[in-house]
Amino acid sequence: MSGPALRLAVEIDGDGAHPAAWRRAAHSPEHLLTPRRVAHVAAAAENSGFTLVTLEDGALPPGPAPEVVGRIGAVERAAFLAASTSVIGVAPVVPVTYAEPFHVSSQLASLDHVSVGRGGWVVGEEEDPRAARAWGRPVVDGEDARARESRDGVEVVRALWDSWEDDAVVRSVATSRYLDRDRLHYVDFTGDAYTVKGPAIVPRPPQGQLVVLGRPGRVPAAQLDVALVEGRDVAAVRAAAAGAGTPRTFAEVEVALDTAHATAEERVADLGQHAPWTDRGRLRHIGSSAGLAALLGRLRGIVDGVRLHPLVLDEDLPELSRLVLPHLFERRLAVRPLPGASLRGHLGLERPANRFAGPDREALQETR
Repeated sequence: MSGPALRLAVEIDGDGAHPAAWRRAAHSPEHLLTPRRVAHVAAAAENSGFTLVTLEDGALPPGPAPEVVGRIGAVERAAFLAASTSVIGVAPVVPVTYAEPFHVSSQLASLDHVSVGRGGWVVGEEEDPRAARAWGRPVVDGEDARARESRDGVEVVRALWDSWEDDAVVRSVATSRYLDRDRLHYVDFTGDAYTVKGPAIVPRPPQGQLVVLGRPGRVPAAQLDVALVEGRDVAAVRAAAAGAGTPRTFAEVEVALDTAHATAEERVADLGQHAPWTDRGRLRHIGSSAGLAALLGRLRGIVDGVRLHPLVLDEDLPELSRLVLPHLFERRLAVRPLPGASLRGHLGLERPANRFAGPDREALQETR
C-alpha cells in the first residue's frame, strides 16, 4: 500500500500495556515512580525515532485489582519530559469528565510553552463512578453524558487557548505595559453542565492549539486533530479511519514481540497467569519484529500513523528500537521527527489562526 510515511507514537505509562507487566520489568519496583525511570523510557523512544509519546492517567488510587496501578499524574510527567527531551512530542491523557476545563487549558498551554511547541492532548474519559468521589463531583453516568463532558470540555479548552491573541503580550518597559488588553477575549461558553467566562491565565500556546487526539464518536471530529481508531483487523481499521472525518488518523496497535529469551506467545502466557490482557477491540500483534513491520507497512496509506502499546516496555521497546523502526525508516514506510519542528509540524498540521483575531475582532469586542 502506497501513501505518506507513517508517524509513530508509543504509550509509555507504567511498565507496559499488560496489567501484570511489572512482573517482567527490568528495574526494581521502587524505580517505577522515579524521574530517572520515565526520562529513560522517553529518551529511548526519542532516540529510536518515535514522533510522540503518550502518558495514560486516571483519578483512582492504587487498589487490589491488577489493572489499577500507582502513577504520577500524566500532566506532571509530561512537563518533566518536555524539559528533558528536545524533539519528541509529549501528550498526556487528560479526561475532562470531572476536571475543570479552565484548569486543563492552563496545564496544557503551560506544557506547550515548556516544550516549545511539542505538546499534545489525548482526550480521555473517567468511566468508573468511583472517580466522581475522588473529584468530589456528582457522577457523570452513561456514555452519552461522558461524551457530552468531553465535547464541551474540548470546546472550552480550545476557545481558552485562543482567548489570548499571539501578540497580546507587549512587555513594553517604555510604556509600562505588559499586556494589550484589547487582544484578550472572553470565551462566554454556556453548556449543559457549566459556564465558562475566560479569558485564560496563560498566553496562547506556541502551536496556537496543541494537537488534540481522541476517539471519534467520543469527541466531535471538528474538535480533533488526530482520531485514534480501533479495529481487530486491517479492514476494520480502514473502515474506522475512512469514517473519522479528522485531519489525521492513528491506528491503535497492541504489541508483544519475540525476544532473545522468550517468544511473544510465551511472554503473554506468562503474564496471563497473573491477569488477563484485556481485549479492547484493537489490532494486536503477537509475534516477530518482521511481522510487526509488515503489518505497519500494510497500514501505510490507510492511516497517517500508529500508536503502539507495548506489552512490557523494558522488553518490547528495545526490540522496536533495534529491529522495527530502522526497517520502517530504511524503506521510507515511516518518518523520523525533525529537530526544531513543532508537533503540529511533525504531523503536517498547519498552525491554526486565532478565532478572535483578524477583521472580525472589533465586532467581537462589541459583543463582549
